[in-house]
Amino acid sequence: MNMSITKEFQIVAFSSDGRRQPLLFVFFFAVYFIGILGNLLIFVVIVADRHLHTPMYVFLSNLSSVDICYMNITLPKLMYILLSGDNSISFIQCFTQLYFYNFIVGTEIILLSVMAYDRYVAICKPLHYHLIMKKKNIILLLCTNWLSGCSNSLLFICLTSRLSFCRSSKIHHFYCDTKALVKISCPSKSFQVILHLESLLFGPVPFMIGLLSYIQIIRTIMQIKSTNSRRKAFSTCTSHLTVLSIFYGTVICTYMTPVSEKALYMQYSQEYDTIMSVIFVTLVPLLNPLVYSLRNDDILRAIQKENYGKQDRLKSKKQMT
Repeated sequence: MNMSITKEFQIVAFSSDGRRQPLLFVFFFAVYFIGILGNLLIFVVIVADRHLHTPMYVFLSNLSSVDICYMNITLPKLMYILLSGDNSISFIQCFTQLYFYNFIVGTEIILLSVMAYDRYVAICKPLHYHLIMKKKNIILLLCTNWLSGCSNSLLFICLTSRLSFCRSSKIHHFYCDTKALVKISCPSKSFQVILHLESLLFGPVPFMIGLLSYIQIIRTIMQIKSTNSRRKAFSTCTSHLTVLSIFYGTVICTYMTPVSEKALYMQYSQEYDTIMSVIFVTLVPLLNPLVYSLRNDDILRAIQKENYGKQDRLKSKKQMT
Protein backbone atom coordinates (compact mmCIF):
# COMPACT_ATOMS: atom_id res chain seq x y z
CA MET A 1 0.00 0.00 0.00
CA ASN A 2 1.38 3.38 -0.94
CA MET A 3 1.25 5.53 2.18
CA SER A 4 4.05 7.92 1.23
CA ILE A 5 1.72 10.83 0.41
CA THR A 6 -1.01 10.60 3.04
CA LYS A 7 -2.10 8.26 5.78
CA GLU A 8 -5.80 9.03 5.49
CA PHE A 9 -8.49 10.01 2.99
CA GLN A 10 -11.30 12.56 3.10
CA ILE A 11 -14.77 11.45 2.01
CA VAL A 12 -16.20 14.59 0.40
CA ALA A 13 -19.32 13.52 -1.50
CA PHE A 14 -21.76 15.23 0.89
CA SER A 15 -19.46 17.30 3.11
CA SER A 16 -16.73 18.89 1.01
CA ASP A 17 -16.28 21.79 3.41
CA GLY A 18 -16.49 19.73 6.59
CA ARG A 19 -19.86 21.21 7.64
CA ARG A 20 -22.52 19.17 9.38
CA GLN A 21 -25.46 18.05 7.28
CA PRO A 22 -28.34 17.26 9.69
CA LEU A 23 -31.05 16.95 7.02
CA LEU A 24 -29.03 14.44 5.01
CA PHE A 25 -28.30 12.59 8.25
CA VAL A 26 -32.03 12.30 8.98
CA PHE A 27 -32.70 11.02 5.46
CA PHE A 28 -29.98 8.36 5.52
CA PHE A 29 -30.85 7.36 9.09
CA ALA A 30 -34.49 6.82 8.08
CA VAL A 31 -33.41 4.75 5.07
CA TYR A 32 -30.98 2.78 7.25
CA PHE A 33 -33.53 2.14 10.02
CA ILE A 34 -36.35 1.06 7.67
CA GLY A 35 -34.02 -1.09 5.55
CA ILE A 36 -32.47 -2.88 8.53
CA LEU A 37 -35.84 -3.39 10.23
CA GLY A 38 -37.54 -4.73 7.10
CA ASN A 39 -34.77 -7.15 6.18
CA LEU A 40 -34.30 -8.29 9.79
CA LEU A 41 -38.03 -9.01 10.05
CA ILE A 42 -37.94 -11.17 6.92
CA PHE A 43 -34.83 -13.03 8.08
CA VAL A 44 -36.24 -13.78 11.56
CA VAL A 45 -39.64 -14.88 10.23
CA ILE A 46 -38.11 -17.28 7.69
CA VAL A 47 -35.71 -18.78 10.24
CA ALA A 48 -38.45 -19.14 12.90
CA ASP A 49 -41.13 -20.75 10.68
CA ARG A 50 -40.31 -24.31 9.63
CA HIS A 51 -42.88 -24.17 6.83
CA LEU A 52 -40.69 -21.56 5.12
CA HIS A 53 -37.57 -23.76 5.08
CA THR A 54 -37.82 -24.27 1.33
CA PRO A 55 -35.26 -23.30 -1.36
CA MET A 56 -36.99 -20.07 -2.32
CA TYR A 57 -37.19 -18.80 1.26
CA VAL A 58 -33.66 -19.95 2.06
CA PHE A 59 -32.50 -17.71 -0.79
CA LEU A 60 -34.71 -14.89 0.51
CA SER A 61 -33.23 -15.16 4.02
CA ASN A 62 -29.75 -14.97 2.48
CA LEU A 63 -30.79 -11.91 0.47
CA SER A 64 -32.05 -10.23 3.65
CA SER A 65 -28.82 -10.97 5.49
CA VAL A 66 -26.81 -9.62 2.53
CA ASP A 67 -28.84 -6.39 2.50
CA ILE A 68 -28.40 -5.97 6.26
CA CYS A 69 -24.63 -6.28 5.83
CA TYR A 70 -24.77 -4.05 2.76
CA MET A 71 -26.32 -1.11 4.62
CA ASN A 72 -24.15 -1.60 7.72
CA ILE A 73 -20.98 -1.35 5.64
CA THR A 74 -21.72 1.96 3.92
CA LEU A 75 -24.26 4.04 5.86
CA PRO A 76 -23.00 4.21 9.51
CA LYS A 77 -19.73 5.90 8.50
CA LEU A 78 -21.61 8.29 6.21
CA MET A 79 -24.07 9.19 9.00
CA TYR A 80 -21.16 9.83 11.36
CA ILE A 81 -19.58 12.17 8.79
CA LEU A 82 -22.85 14.04 8.23
CA LEU A 83 -23.45 14.40 11.97
CA SER A 84 -19.94 15.30 13.09
CA GLY A 85 -18.48 17.01 10.01
CA ASP A 86 -15.34 14.88 10.37
CA ASN A 87 -14.93 13.38 6.91
CA SER A 88 -11.53 11.76 7.44
CA ILE A 89 -11.06 8.00 7.15
CA SER A 90 -7.82 6.12 7.72
CA PHE A 91 -6.23 3.78 5.18
CA ILE A 92 -7.10 0.76 7.33
CA GLN A 93 -10.73 1.83 7.77
CA CYS A 94 -11.05 2.65 4.07
CA PHE A 95 -9.69 -0.65 2.82
CA THR A 96 -11.65 -2.62 5.43
CA GLN A 97 -14.83 -0.96 4.17
CA LEU A 98 -13.75 -1.55 0.58
CA TYR A 99 -13.16 -5.26 1.20
CA PHE A 100 -16.53 -5.92 2.84
CA TYR A 101 -18.35 -3.73 0.32
CA ASN A 102 -16.92 -5.65 -2.65
CA PHE A 103 -17.58 -8.93 -0.81
CA ILE A 104 -21.26 -8.19 -0.18
CA VAL A 105 -21.97 -6.59 -3.57
CA GLY A 106 -20.38 -9.53 -5.40
CA THR A 107 -22.42 -11.93 -3.27
CA GLU A 108 -25.70 -10.11 -3.94
CA ILE A 109 -25.03 -9.87 -7.68
CA ILE A 110 -24.71 -13.64 -7.98
CA LEU A 111 -27.47 -14.37 -5.44
CA LEU A 112 -30.07 -12.39 -7.44
CA SER A 113 -29.26 -14.38 -10.59
CA VAL A 114 -29.45 -17.65 -8.58
CA MET A 115 -32.87 -16.61 -7.24
CA ALA A 116 -34.04 -15.86 -10.78
CA TYR A 117 -32.88 -19.32 -11.89
CA ASP A 118 -34.70 -20.88 -8.91
CA ARG A 119 -37.96 -19.24 -10.01
CA TYR A 120 -37.31 -20.37 -13.59
CA VAL A 121 -36.98 -24.00 -12.50
CA ALA A 122 -40.03 -23.76 -10.21
CA ILE A 123 -42.33 -22.31 -12.89
CA CYS A 124 -40.93 -23.69 -16.15
CA LYS A 125 -39.75 -27.11 -14.93
CA PRO A 126 -41.97 -27.87 -11.91
CA LEU A 127 -41.66 -31.66 -12.20
CA HIS A 128 -37.88 -31.46 -11.91
CA TYR A 129 -37.78 -28.74 -9.24
CA HIS A 130 -37.18 -30.94 -6.19
CA LEU A 131 -34.56 -32.92 -8.09
CA ILE A 132 -32.64 -29.82 -9.21
CA MET A 133 -33.14 -27.74 -6.06
CA LYS A 134 -32.46 -30.44 -3.51
CA LYS A 135 -30.78 -29.62 -0.20
CA LYS A 136 -27.29 -30.63 -1.35
CA ASN A 137 -27.48 -28.38 -4.42
CA ILE A 138 -28.84 -25.46 -2.40
CA ILE A 139 -25.94 -25.65 0.06
CA LEU A 140 -23.48 -25.91 -2.84
CA LEU A 141 -25.01 -22.88 -4.59
CA LEU A 142 -24.95 -20.75 -1.44
CA CYS A 143 -21.39 -21.75 -0.49
CA THR A 144 -20.20 -21.03 -4.04
CA ASN A 145 -22.03 -17.71 -3.96
CA TRP A 146 -20.47 -16.48 -0.71
CA LEU A 147 -17.01 -17.86 -1.53
CA SER A 148 -16.99 -16.22 -4.97
CA GLY A 149 -17.85 -12.86 -3.40
CA CYS A 150 -15.11 -13.33 -0.80
CA SER A 151 -12.41 -14.42 -3.28
CA ASN A 152 -13.28 -11.64 -5.73
CA SER A 153 -13.02 -9.07 -2.96
CA LEU A 154 -9.69 -10.46 -1.78
CA LEU A 155 -8.31 -10.16 -5.30
CA PHE A 156 -9.40 -6.54 -5.62
CA ILE A 157 -8.25 -5.47 -2.18
CA CYS A 158 -4.79 -6.84 -2.99
CA LEU A 159 -4.67 -5.00 -6.31
CA THR A 160 -6.14 -1.74 -5.03
CA SER A 161 -3.85 -1.61 -1.99
CA ARG A 162 -0.87 -1.42 -4.37
CA LEU A 163 -2.13 1.71 -6.11
CA SER A 164 -0.13 4.90 -5.81
CA PHE A 165 -2.47 7.66 -4.60
CA CYS A 166 -0.60 10.47 -6.26
CA ARG A 167 -3.44 12.73 -7.42
CA SER A 168 -5.39 13.55 -4.27
CA SER A 169 -6.49 12.27 -0.86
CA LYS A 170 -10.11 13.35 -1.38
CA ILE A 171 -12.56 10.58 -2.27
CA HIS A 172 -15.46 12.11 -4.22
CA HIS A 173 -17.88 9.50 -2.97
CA PHE A 174 -19.75 8.70 0.25
CA TYR A 175 -17.80 5.49 0.96
CA CYS A 176 -14.53 3.88 -0.11
CA ASP A 177 -15.17 2.54 -3.58
CA THR A 178 -12.76 0.97 -6.07
CA LYS A 179 -13.61 3.36 -8.90
CA ALA A 180 -13.39 6.40 -6.62
CA LEU A 181 -9.95 5.29 -5.42
CA VAL A 182 -8.78 4.69 -9.00
CA LYS A 183 -9.70 8.30 -9.85
CA ILE A 184 -7.27 9.68 -7.25
CA SER A 185 -4.49 7.21 -8.04
CA CYS A 186 -2.05 6.54 -10.86
CA PRO A 187 -3.27 3.09 -11.97
CA SER A 188 -1.46 0.87 -14.43
CA LYS A 189 -3.16 -0.20 -17.65
CA SER A 190 -3.19 -3.81 -16.45
CA PHE A 191 -5.19 -2.80 -13.36
CA GLN A 192 -7.76 -0.98 -15.50
CA VAL A 193 -8.09 -4.04 -17.76
CA ILE A 194 -8.67 -6.29 -14.74
CA LEU A 195 -11.21 -3.81 -13.35
CA HIS A 196 -13.24 -3.86 -16.58
CA LEU A 197 -13.03 -7.65 -16.91
CA GLU A 198 -14.27 -8.04 -13.34
CA SER A 199 -17.06 -5.53 -13.99
CA LEU A 200 -18.08 -7.56 -17.04
CA LEU A 201 -18.03 -10.83 -15.11
CA PHE A 202 -20.03 -9.47 -12.16
CA GLY A 203 -22.31 -7.18 -14.18
CA PRO A 204 -23.76 -8.04 -17.60
CA VAL A 205 -23.22 -11.82 -17.25
CA PRO A 206 -25.33 -12.36 -14.06
CA PHE A 207 -27.87 -9.83 -15.31
CA MET A 208 -28.33 -11.74 -18.58
CA ILE A 209 -28.81 -14.98 -16.60
CA GLY A 210 -31.52 -13.33 -14.50
CA LEU A 211 -33.11 -11.59 -17.50
CA LEU A 212 -33.27 -14.77 -19.61
CA SER A 213 -34.73 -16.67 -16.65
CA TYR A 214 -37.56 -14.15 -16.22
CA ILE A 215 -38.22 -14.00 -19.97
CA GLN A 216 -38.79 -17.76 -19.94
CA ILE A 217 -40.94 -17.41 -16.82
CA ILE A 218 -43.13 -14.73 -18.44
CA ARG A 219 -43.53 -16.92 -21.56
CA THR A 220 -44.73 -19.78 -19.36
CA ILE A 221 -47.07 -17.50 -17.41
CA MET A 222 -48.69 -16.24 -20.61
CA GLN A 223 -49.79 -19.80 -21.32
CA ILE A 224 -51.82 -19.97 -18.07
CA LYS A 225 -55.55 -20.05 -18.89
CA SER A 226 -56.81 -18.43 -15.67
CA THR A 227 -56.76 -14.64 -16.09
CA ASN A 228 -56.46 -13.91 -12.36
CA SER A 229 -53.64 -16.42 -11.85
CA ARG A 230 -51.83 -15.11 -14.91
CA ARG A 231 -52.18 -11.49 -13.74
CA LYS A 232 -50.94 -12.28 -10.22
CA ALA A 233 -47.95 -14.30 -11.44
CA PHE A 234 -47.10 -11.69 -14.07
CA SER A 235 -47.27 -8.88 -11.48
CA THR A 236 -44.90 -10.76 -9.17
CA CYS A 237 -42.38 -11.52 -11.92
CA THR A 238 -42.36 -7.99 -13.31
CA SER A 239 -41.75 -6.65 -9.79
CA HIS A 240 -38.79 -9.01 -9.39
CA LEU A 241 -37.49 -8.04 -12.81
CA THR A 242 -37.81 -4.33 -11.94
CA VAL A 243 -35.65 -4.72 -8.81
CA LEU A 244 -33.21 -6.84 -10.78
CA SER A 245 -32.97 -4.17 -13.49
CA ILE A 246 -32.50 -1.31 -11.00
CA PHE A 247 -29.71 -3.13 -9.16
CA TYR A 248 -27.83 -4.50 -12.16
CA GLY A 249 -28.49 -1.37 -14.21
CA THR A 250 -26.99 1.00 -11.66
CA VAL A 251 -24.04 -1.33 -10.98
CA ILE A 252 -23.29 -1.69 -14.71
CA CYS A 253 -23.70 2.05 -15.39
CA THR A 254 -21.35 2.86 -12.50
CA TYR A 255 -18.56 0.36 -13.01
CA MET A 256 -18.63 -0.22 -16.76
CA THR A 257 -18.05 3.50 -17.47
CA PRO A 258 -14.38 4.07 -18.29
CA VAL A 259 -12.22 6.25 -16.05
CA SER A 260 -10.60 8.52 -18.62
CA GLU A 261 -8.14 11.32 -18.05
CA LYS A 262 -10.62 13.89 -19.41
CA ALA A 263 -13.37 12.85 -17.05
CA LEU A 264 -11.09 12.41 -14.08
CA TYR A 265 -12.08 15.58 -12.26
CA MET A 266 -15.28 16.41 -14.09
CA GLN A 267 -18.04 17.33 -11.66
CA TYR A 268 -20.74 15.52 -13.61
CA SER A 269 -18.81 12.25 -13.48
CA GLN A 270 -18.45 12.46 -9.70
CA GLU A 271 -22.10 13.34 -9.19
CA TYR A 272 -23.21 10.64 -11.62
CA ASP A 273 -21.30 7.89 -9.76
CA THR A 274 -22.61 9.15 -6.42
CA ILE A 275 -26.24 9.18 -7.59
CA MET A 276 -25.96 5.68 -9.06
CA SER A 277 -24.39 4.41 -5.83
CA VAL A 278 -27.07 6.02 -3.66
CA ILE A 279 -29.71 4.19 -5.72
CA PHE A 280 -28.28 0.70 -5.29
CA VAL A 281 -27.04 1.25 -1.73
CA THR A 282 -30.34 2.63 -0.38
CA LEU A 283 -33.19 1.92 -2.81
CA VAL A 284 -32.52 -1.76 -3.54
CA PRO A 285 -32.25 -2.91 0.13
CA LEU A 286 -35.53 -1.06 0.78
CA LEU A 287 -37.28 -2.63 -2.22
CA ASN A 288 -36.08 -6.20 -1.70
CA PRO A 289 -38.20 -6.94 1.41
CA LEU A 290 -41.24 -5.27 -0.16
CA VAL A 291 -41.02 -6.93 -3.58
CA TYR A 292 -39.66 -10.37 -2.69
CA SER A 293 -41.24 -10.93 0.72
CA LEU A 294 -43.92 -8.54 2.01
CA ARG A 295 -46.08 -9.14 -1.08
CA ASN A 296 -45.80 -12.87 -0.46
CA ASP A 297 -48.83 -14.53 1.19
CA ASP A 298 -46.72 -17.16 3.00
CA ILE A 299 -44.50 -14.49 4.57
CA LEU A 300 -47.51 -12.41 5.63
CA ARG A 301 -49.18 -15.45 7.20
CA ALA A 302 -45.96 -16.30 9.04
CA ILE A 303 -45.73 -12.72 10.39
CA GLN A 304 -49.36 -12.82 11.54
CA LYS A 305 -48.79 -16.22 13.11
CA GLU A 306 -45.75 -14.86 14.96
CA ASN A 307 -47.77 -11.87 16.21
CA TYR A 308 -50.61 -14.10 17.43
CA GLY A 309 -48.08 -16.35 19.13
CA LYS A 310 -46.59 -13.40 21.00
CA GLN A 311 -50.05 -12.23 22.09
CA ASP A 312 -50.93 -15.71 23.37
CA ARG A 313 -47.66 -15.90 25.32
CA LEU A 314 -48.31 -12.49 26.88
CA LYS A 315 -51.85 -13.53 27.89
CA SER A 316 -50.61 -16.77 29.46
CA LYS A 317 -47.97 -14.85 31.44
CA LYS A 318 -50.61 -12.41 32.72
CA GLN A 319 -52.87 -15.29 33.75
CA MET A 320 -50.01 -16.95 35.61
CA THR A 321 -49.26 -13.76 37.52
